[in-house]
Amino acid sequence: MGNPAHPLPTPSTQAGREGLAALLARPARAVVALDFDGTLAEIVPDPEQSRAHPDVVPALSALAPRIAAVAVITGRPADTAVRYGGFAGAPGLDHLVVLGHYGAERWDAVTATVHAPAPDPGVEAVRAELPAVLEEAGAGGAWIEEKGGRAVAVHTRRAADPQAAFEALRAPLAGLAARHGLIVEPGRLVLELRPPGMDKGVALEEYVRTTGAETVLYAGDDLGDLAAYAAVEKLRTEGVTGLLVCSGTEVPELAERADLLLPGPAAVADLLSVLAQQLTPARP
Repeated sequence: MGNPAHPLPTPSTQAGREGLAALLARPARAVVALDFDGTLAEIVPDPEQSRAHPDVVPALSALAPRIAAVAVITGRPADTAVRYGGFAGAPGLDHLVVLGHYGAERWDAVTATVHAPAPDPGVEAVRAELPAVLEEAGAGGAWIEEKGGRAVAVHTRRAADPQAAFEALRAPLAGLAARHGLIVEPGRLVLELRPPGMDKGVALEEYVRTTGAETVLYAGDDLGDLAAYAAVEKLRTEGVTGLLVCSGTEVPELAERADLLLPGPAAVADLLSVLAQQLTPARP
């Protein structure tokens, strides 16, 4: 958890400084939205072993009662993020919302229920063809992550040359996705095939509008978070202040647009903790 002596880091941009100032001045009108992998949890070779940094839940438990709302927006299935995050039943997180599959699914702590659309038939078709496509591409060491009925992902982190395998798979996976009405979402040595029409930007903008927030902090680490960054930039043009946080510097496209750069999930947890220490509760 953050040390009370720690000052809040200063955003590098004027828009970011305004966003942070607005959050501190009017926490009851502020939303904090966070990616999971790479932001609340370290990136690990096996995604099934991913867990939230141990300081994350205590920090969120302290912060959530002091602001309007907290949401986790992730490409993972919502229930997976809830389990790997340790969010269910955590003190102070009784109003947490987890938007899984880029917002196609929703879990909220009030009901502890996932609301999700029907599985996409294109995902099932891709899943059946994927092993043959990987073999034909010669992507040795690439492996498939099952993500329920709404997505399937191919990781190259375990390959002998992870980046070469990643690049070799871009075209064949794009072709496979297109044949079945899906899109490819690239990430850090991962290519995810999923239905179009929903991304983190759409999910974030809808959530902010639903809450009526006047300020939004969004933290992410990967290419899939660019859409959420764009949503915050759009909301700023409409009078909503925003703070864009980047966890790590592995994705320059994201780091270059951030208002605040942090070295990873431990620092994100510390930011959330220090914020909580400086705010007065927004609700009992």
